[in-house]
Amino acid sequence: MERDLGVTAETLALFVRFWLTITPPLPNEAQASAQAKGRERYEGFIETLGRRLQKGQSFLREIPDDIRGGDAPDS
Repeated sequence: MERDLGVTAETLALFVRFWLTITPPLPNEAQASAQAKGRERYEGFIETLGRRLQKGQSFLREIPDDIRGGDAPDS
């Protein structure tokens, strides 16, 4: 459990650093539509997460398959 939590925290930290590094700020006139799209994408993310949790799927268990070049996980 401790190892999984460490991998999860490191994954999140790496993603946030990457995202903040490559994502340019939006001009003021584009922010409203970007926020609406963000809410839509977040809802899709939450639905996908809920389905995966109900099926007992785990990102941490898929990592070895991804490293070996296995099939892409179901979304």
